[in-house]
This record gives sequence, structure tokens and C-alpha cells, in this order.
Amino acid sequence: MEKIKSLVSENGVVIFTKSTCCLCYAVTILFQELGVSPLVHEIDHDPQARDMEKALLKQGCNSPPVPAVYICGKLVGSTNEVMSLHLSGSLIPLLKPYQSLS
Repeated sequence: MEKIKSLVSENGVVIFTKSTCCLCYAVTILFQELGVSPLVHEIDHDPQARDMEKALLKQGCNSPPVPAVYICGKLVGSTNEVMSLHLSGSLIPLLKPYQSLS
């Protein structure tokens, strides 16, 4: 889907979420605590929500397809993948170019 491609290519870190999803919230807060301000796109507030969900599933997201985390234009995955990367120490190096200096 063109909208997903556009958002991902124009922003270093993108998290596709739903406003009622507690795991989406947890991943977003993790990134903020690591000094990253991701673009958070709540697909349930998007008129193309159903099409976006289908497109995220086709790109390899699990069901449900949110949170879907993209870093540097690449699909990292959902909560399990993000937390596994974080626990192994591999997430911070991926986020380094997007961390604020504060």
C-alpha cells in the first residue's frame, strides 16, 4: 500500500498502532524512553484502516498486525521482535541514528 511505503520512507522510525492496543502503547513508550520520537500512526483513526491492516499482514506482520515497527524503512516486527531485540542489546544500535541528544 502506497501510504505505508510513503510513511516508512519519509520517517526513520514508524510504529503503526491502534489507540486501544496496550502492546502498541508499551512499544511506543519504550522507544520514547530510549530517546527516540517515532512517527506513531494510529490506523484505527485512518479512513483506510482495513486496507492498511491487510497491507501490513501481507508485508509479514503477525495477526493482529499492530504494533508494526519499521526502522530505517525495514519491518522489524511486532512486540515480540522488538522486545527480543531490546533484551539481546540489538535494538539500541538500530535506533542510534534516531536518538535525540538530550
